[in-house]
Amino acid sequence: MLNKRWWDVAVVAGTVATAAAIAFGLVPADAVESVVAYSAIAAFALTYLIIARPAIAVGVPSDARFVAYLVAVAVVLVVGTAASAFLAILQALAYPLAWVLGDSRRRGVIGSAVVAAAVLIGYTIGGGFSLGAILAGLATTGFSFVFATALGLWITSIAEYGDERGRLVEELTAAQAEVRALSHERGASEERERLARDIHDTLAQSLAGLVILAERAGRQSREGAADAAAATLATVEQVARDALDEARALVARTAAVPGEAALGAAIERLAERFRAQSGAAIDVSVDATAEALDRDRQVVLLRCAQEGLSNVARHAQATLVTVSVRVAESAATLEITDDGRGFDPAVTGTGFGIDGMGDRVALAGGTFEVDSAPGAGTTVRVRLPLEAGAVAGSVPAAESRTEVTP
Repeated sequence: MLNKRWWDVAVVAGTVATAAAIAFGLVPADAVESVVAYSAIAAFALTYLIIARPAIAVGVPSDARFVAYLVAVAVVLVVGTAASAFLAILQALAYPLAWVLGDSRRRGVIGSAVVAAAVLIGYTIGGGFSLGAILAGLATTGFSFVFATALGLWITSIAEYGDERGRLVEELTAAQAEVRALSHERGASEERERLARDIHDTLAQSLAGLVILAERAGRQSREGAADAAAATLATVEQVARDALDEARALVARTAAVPGEAALGAAIERLAERFRAQSGAAIDVSVDATAEALDRDRQVVLLRCAQEGLSNVARHAQATLVTVSVRVAESAATLEITDDGRGFDPAVTGTGFGIDGMGDRVALAGGTFEVDSAPGAGTTVRVRLPLEAGAVAGSVPAAESRTEVTP
């Protein structure tokens, strides 16, 4: 609506056609009337060129230009229509320009009223103030005013609707961009948490074991137990190799559990490592059906077993530990029990290890429990639900729950 080129074409075409109609005698007029008519047409074109066109080009409403346009076009229409009633055709351009420059419903209606009044006055003057001229002017201007006002209100409502749609689209685009940014930030945060858990459950545990084994080897060497120190150093080498494999798995973003059925073997390797670290007897029992669990559940169970055995080696002072993995119809259960000194979960800080286990299990949609008491040993229990796709698919997005039971 504010493309000045289209308005240039419309105004030039309208004024030229009106002047041509008078020049070729399509409209009866004597010499004086023709001169006045040509002057009015030229004045209308100048009004557009000097007042209306700059406002349209800028696209910003101006009270001064709107008032100046109404005054100038009213004079042009009064004089032109008084000289030749045919010049009332300039209403076709005067009305829409009034709405464009007014830039509101109220100003558009006021501008239309001024244009209609100017044409009516011109008709009345041109008709010698006769009743017929007044009635003809009322009929012409009344119809034109009603039509122009209705059309202006309709077009204005469409323009406002388009502006509102544009504003909503911009807000929606901004909201989508914000959602994408938040999703990316959340994904990055979750990835950092996942990496932190993986590093703690793999490399950190292996390094802690290396420290313990290195201290043992040094103590045995100082005590002159060369054979025992050599055996410990061999264990150090094996643990270091395992840590290297875990580091490579992290870099490759792959789980430590291989694609083939090897959950029981992986837990047995963990048990062997912690037997060497703690000296405790560790009994491992894994159901054959557990080997058919999907890869994600196997990773959760293996990491929890690793963290549980690490806690036993560092804190429990246990002599007997049992690790069992059972699969029932509705859940896969990992249970780690030791006869160590135990603790009170209600008053003792659990640290990152226990919290990390709970978080990992919760993300898998399972439940995590710790049963312990001072002097009574500890039992860690992990339950993962089995649903459709649990054997060959990924971990379902079930509602998570974490429990810590004293």
